[in-house]
Amino acid sequence: MEPYSVQSLFKVGLGPSSSHTLGPMRAAERFQADLVKDKLREQVVRVRVTLYGSLALTGKGHHTDRAIVMGLCGLDAATVDPDTARDAWDFVRRTGNLPLPGGLAIRFSPSYDIEFQGDTFLPAHPNAMRFAVYDVKGQELVAETWFSVGGGAIAQTTKLADPEQDMLADFPDHRTTPYSNAAELLEQCGSTGKSIAEAVLDNEVAMGFSRDSVLTWANTIAATMRDCCQRGLEAPEGMLEGGLGVRRRAPHLWAQCHDTAMDDPLAAMDWLTVYALAVNEENAAGHRVVTAPTNGAAGVIPSVMMYWQNQMKVEIKGDLSATEVFLLTASAVGWLYKRNASISAAEVGCQGEIGVASSMAAAGLCAVLGGTPGQIEHAAEIAMEHHLGLTCDPVGGLVQIPCIERNAVGAVKAVQAARLALRSPETHRVSLDEVMQTMAQTGADMSQHYKETAMAGLAVNVVVC
Repeated sequence: MEPYSVQSLFKVGLGPSSSHTLGPMRAAERFQADLVKDKLREQVVRVRVTLYGSLALTGKGHHTDRAIVMGLCGLDAATVDPDTARDAWDFVRRTGNLPLPGGLAIRFSPSYDIEFQGDTFLPAHPNAMRFAVYDVKGQELVAETWFSVGGGAIAQTTKLADPEQDMLADFPDHRTTPYSNAAELLEQCGSTGKSIAEAVLDNEVAMGFSRDSVLTWANTIAATMRDCCQRGLEAPEGMLEGGLGVRRRAPHLWAQCHDTAMDDPLAAMDWLTVYALAVNEENAAGHRVVTAPTNGAAGVIPSVMMYWQNQMKVEIKGDLSATEVFLLTASAVGWLYKRNASISAAEVGCQGEIGVASSMAAAGLCAVLGGTPGQIEHAAEIAMEHHLGLTCDPVGGLVQIPCIERNAVGAVKAVQAARLALRSPETHRVSLDEVMQTMAQTGADMSQHYKETAMAGLAVNVVVC
């Protein structure tokens, strides 16, 4: 699998799931755009969508049907107002009319025209969807099959002679990076004397991006994360949609954090918890978040970032700001997981989401606190090593239980991993590359019931009335 820009790791979109909401929305929008390009839209009188595998099994809880409708309406996940997106779904469901971009409208019933085939898994990826359109005579005009491959990334089957290469259909065709695993990244840093953040920045520039544009990207992503967290902290308390009876806790806990005695030795955990809950409660509500690297794990990296920005005194040397160092370092680790393992819970369970997010956050924090490349690699390894085997078993197919609290625990583990790495010798027994390989193998061995299908674990043992 060829590398891609680390900027593709972080996408801005709507919750609650990057694989089951953001990916399908982007695929549906791309499909309707293809109809325009191929001059077929005026002939369309019906659209039929089929969801397969994991995408179908938890699609209702993840609002996949809503996402499909929003995308077919031509809404851009990165920019659309969440209320506008919700209104579009309500209009189609209420009227039975699907307004296609350009003023056309066709009859469309989400309950009839979106089919959930949870017992069928396509071989290329567990998250598959097929779009088909028909003319007035009922003849199929064109059909496309798309895969939601993790973190909001999408891929099409038209190039599936080499399935691994097709996973890059969503990314620009950039030149190969000088490293493809953690060992090569450390070797590059050792030979040049540069930090991991600087190595990542150099690579982005080598791919054609300007230095200023990359740093602007990093600061924009950080600002979007902070805005999301702040909205979650200030949101009205109340029940989250979905029927599980899960209440927003971040606003109440935030008030408590301000009242916590400064000499409380465990106060750090409270701050990390409230920041993580705030982001993932926003995600569960279907509001705007940053995939980091996924929606279900969107709270870990912002939580750690908000903590060191607000509760710690951090001084950093060099031309890059602490925020830039944090995100560029974290993105390097996330890119390695994307390349050599997976960030999709439908493929490897939650170790590929919360585990990866915790590993990325640990690396970023270690860098901000002055860690060497070797210590940063160690921090990332520690965080993942203690998430190995983590299953994805969402109750009711919703990104609420255990997902919201799991982000808080992942953030705490990230901080612990960074601090342990900073206080340990740079030589350690288990490498980041070895733990990535183990994570991928563990995911392959894991029962499909524990990979975002809501068919085992908490999903079947917690009674939902």
